[in-house]
Amino acid sequence: MAVIRILILGLLSVLVVACRQERQAKQPPDNKQLRAYLEAANKLLIDGERQEIKDMIERHGWNMVESPTGLWFQIYDRGEGRKVNRGDIAIIHYSIRLATGDKIYASNPNEPKQFQVGRGGVETGLEEGILMMRIGDKARFILPSHLAHGVPGDGVRIPTRATIIYNVELVDLL
Repeated sequence: MAVIRILILGLLSVLVVACRQERQAKQPPDNKQLRAYLEAANKLLIDGERQEIKDMIERHGWNMVESPTGLWFQIYDRGEGRKVNRGDIAIIHYSIRLATGDKIYASNPNEPKQFQVGRGGVETGLEEGILMMRIGDKARFILPSHLAHGVPGDGVRIPTRATIIYNVELVDLL
């Protein structure tokens, strides 16, 4: 009888330890650890994309400046008109290319794009760049993915995490 009790207690002990370990394994990871891991991974992705942009600029011989947000810009033809302000309706001609050089979108020459500056509805990087322009300016903007369409892309022609290049002419402001 004593041997059976010892065997039963031994089996119960093994079951309790196994259940406790299984419960611990199912607990989600520590939020601080997960956050630190994700931040490190994102930093690596952003740093890699930034280096790819710098290499592309060098290959093309473009004279561009990087803003604090990571937007690269070059106003290569200065206009004479007034500067853009938030709330203005910007009228632009544009073309968009991927970093590979593939042209993916462009405005219709007879119907320039219009949008209200500061209201969203366009890429964050485009809005930031437009705010640096004046009527008649022609500029090139390189939008890293976090200032363009981010991780998902646009679901049509812009792939996931794509860097895009805008060539823009600010035609007028309303």
